[in-house]
Amino acid sequence: QVQLVESGGGLVQPGGALNLSCSSSIRTDDVYLMGWYRQPAGQERALVGRISIGRIINYADFAKGRFTISRDDAKRTVTLQMNNLTPDDTALYYCDMDLGVGERGRYWGQGTHVTVSS
Repeated sequence: QVQLVESGGGLVQPGGALNLSCSSSIRTDDVYLMGWYRQPAGQERALVGRISIGRIINYADFAKGRFTISRDDAKRTVTLQMNNLTPDDTALYYCDMDLGVGERGRYWGQGTHVTVSS
């Protein structure tokens, strides 16, 4: 059973920063893709960014220049550093693991809340 546990969410003021972390219950050194999605209240879940086993990263347009994804396979973690946050970044942030074998190899964490407000 694959388990992904996110941490690091919370309340931050506009312009502030947060670092989200996701820990995996299984080894990640052969995991095809790991990354982050987010779902604002009342909206669809959307990609934030993903990092491949070869360290190729793709970001959503809103994340470029502000957010940084990294993975540490020795620690079985993927992190999301978010800078210069705005209220539009308020959402439930989900960690994602894709083993590259279709939907049966796709796993999600429970999510961590990020609220950007003064």
